[in-house]
Amino acid sequence: MDRLEMDFTNAKMLRQKAEELLKEKQQKENLSMKENDAEKLLHELQVHQIELEMQNEELRQAYETAETALKKYTMLFDLSPMGYFTLDQEGAICELNFRGAEILGERRFSLIDSNFKLFVSENSKPVFNNFFRKVYTSNAKESCEVLLGYDQKILCSVYIEGVVTGEDQKCLLSVVDISKFSLQNKA
Repeated sequence: MDRLEMDFTNAKMLRQKAEELLKEKQQKENLSMKENDAEKLLHELQVHQIELEMQNEELRQAYETAETALKKYTMLFDLSPMGYFTLDQEGAICELNFRGAEILGERRFSLIDSNFKLFVSENSKPVFNNFFRKVYTSNAKESCEVLLGYDQKILCSVYIEGVVTGEDQKCLLSVVDISKFSLQNKA
């Protein structure tokens, strides 16, 4: 009935009706666009959530791999039958394993920051000092045999190999007690 009541010759009325129809059409389109935008946003959020879950799984696996490697390293380092030491350029002990502490006859954590040279017998200090200097100047693996001891007490005869690491300039030492072999050779 609106059409019957409407006068198509009246430009003002025609324009008003066209604007109303356009407004209704735009509202329907806006509602449809808002629904599409919401669907797109929901899709993007779901994809992002799955990406995060995948990254989380990858991080969990990397953490487990790192934990396994740490356990292996700890067992290899701490429980090795050979003494391992990390020394700074002055000879201070930065790290050592249980066997290293046993060779020096002290508790492991009480040896941290102690100077390794204090445990080298007076007779062997020139040999050790020469070895230690060569390790830092040659940038190659060096070795020596010395007697460990302090306060006139000989601990043991050891074979030492050392090398300096790259950037941090730490000296890595492996120390093997050769007292049994030295005694057998002398007998």
